[in-house]
Amino acid sequence: MKIVAIGRNYINHAKELNNPVPDEPVIFLKPDTAVLRDDKDFYYPEFSKDIHYEVEVVLRICNEGKHVAEKFAHKYYDAIGLGIDFTARDIQQKHKEKGLPWELAKAFDQSAVISPLIPKEELGDLSNLSFSLQKNGETVQSGNTKDVIFHFDQLIAYISQRITLRKGDLIYTGTPEGVGPVQIGDLLEGYLGERKMFSCQIK
Repeated sequence: MKIVAIGRNYINHAKELNNPVPDEPVIFLKPDTAVLRDDKDFYYPEFSKDIHYEVEVVLRICNEGKHVAEKFAHKYYDAIGLGIDFTARDIQQKHKEKGLPWELAKAFDQSAVISPLIPKEELGDLSNLSFSLQKNGETVQSGNTKDVIFHFDQLIAYISQRITLRKGDLIYTGTPEGVGPVQIGDLLEGYLGERKMFSCQIK
C-alpha cells in the first residue's frame, strides 16, 4: 500500500504559502509507515520544530489501474475518508530553497492520519463534500471538494499515467487554506460534514 498525495489542489492554500497555482497536479508519496489509524496519538518528532496540520479528503483505490481514462476513473475508488498530511514545514522550506525533494518533510513515520473509510455511495455528491478540522475545539480549516483545482477523476487519470495504482492505495486529495502549527497537548478532530471522522492527540 502506498499513499499518493496531492499538493496545492486548492487555490487559496497555494496562495497562503506563496506558491504558484499549478496547471497540473503536484504529486508526492508517503510510505505505508506514515499511516496513523484508529485515533492513535501523534508523537511530535525530534527533528522538527514546526509541524503543521493539513486536513484532506482521502480516496481508497479498489482496482489496479494503469493509464486509466478519466471517464472510467470513478470505477477505481470505492471509499472516502478524511486524513491529515502532517508536514515538517521548517524542513520543507529549507529543502524548497535548495531545490530538493520534500520527502523528509512529508514522509516521516505517523505523518498520515487516516479515518475509517466510508463507501462512496453513502456520501452523495462527491464533488460537493464539506469537511473541516478543529484544533482544541476551534475550527481551523474548512473546505469543500467543489473548490479543488483537479477533481478526483482527473487525479486518478493523471497519477495512473505515471504510477500504477493498486488496490488499497490511498490518495490524499489536497488541503484547503488554514494550515497551521501543532503543539504538544493539542487535540485535532476531523469532520466530514457533521460526521466526526477522527481524533488525534499531539504528544
